[in-house]
Amino acid sequence: MLAPAPLTVASINVNGLRAAIPNGMPAWWSQRRPDVVAMQEVRAPHDMVASLVEQAAGAPWHVQHQECAAKGRAGVAVATRSPSAAGDVLDGAFDGTGRWVEATLPTADGRGLTVVSTYVHTGDADDPERMREKLAFLDAMAARMRALRGEGRHVVVTGDLNVGHREFDIKNWKGNLKKAGFLPEERAWFDRVLADGWVDVGRAHAGEVAGPYTWWSWRGKAFDIDSGWRIDYQIASPELAATVTAVAVDRAATYAARWSDHAPVVVTYCV
Repeated sequence: MLAPAPLTVASINVNGLRAAIPNGMPAWWSQRRPDVVAMQEVRAPHDMVASLVEQAAGAPWHVQHQECAAKGRAGVAVATRSPSAAGDVLDGAFDGTGRWVEATLPTADGRGLTVVSTYVHTGDADDPERMREKLAFLDAMAARMRALRGEGRHVVVTGDLNVGHREFDIKNWKGNLKKAGFLPEERAWFDRVLADGWVDVGRAHAGEVAGPYTWWSWRGKAFDIDSGWRIDYQIASPELAATVTAVAVDRAATYAARWSDHAPVVVTYCV
């Protein structure tokens, strides 16, 4: 058996890959040097994504991508330095939504690692149908997560889940108690997932502290005063979470230096 080696996984809602590249994403990629980059809201045609990733990374990478059938919406991808194998999509109700993609890599212990990039839409507390659809997607996610663990691989589900699990995760949590992203039924989904053994790596590393936030509105002074939401996650199977050696949120140094309204969540595993 080979010795475990560090593997750095970054997850970021790019807010449009074609916009992120000229606004500074390549400099972040070059400095951070991740092994895997999971992206949400790619918003690009499938036949363009590999070349866009090459522009961002400065070299060809292996890419798994699910495009959204609605042009210019959603889209998720996982880019890897080494070759990866494609996995399943969620059930037929969510096929073509551009919100779930899997990439599987070999690991030293022979189990393999499946990296998921997922994008959960915001929802709308005043629109019951939108909330039913969001909760149905979260339930489909949980079912697929159980299935992946049942196959024996290490698993990490990354992405913009558009849910703050706890009061620590939103600066103005009192003002958002009745808004999508902090509703009791959304937060209860997190409770069930973590009770099933999954680990919220960001919270496990940071402890019982405010944030660290991963999204700030473009409007007003939200970024400058750090009035944000922690809605971007890496949720790992317990055996994988036990190998974590480093966790970071790559918050931009200034408002002007931002290339997305989200910040990358970066975790190094040893597998």
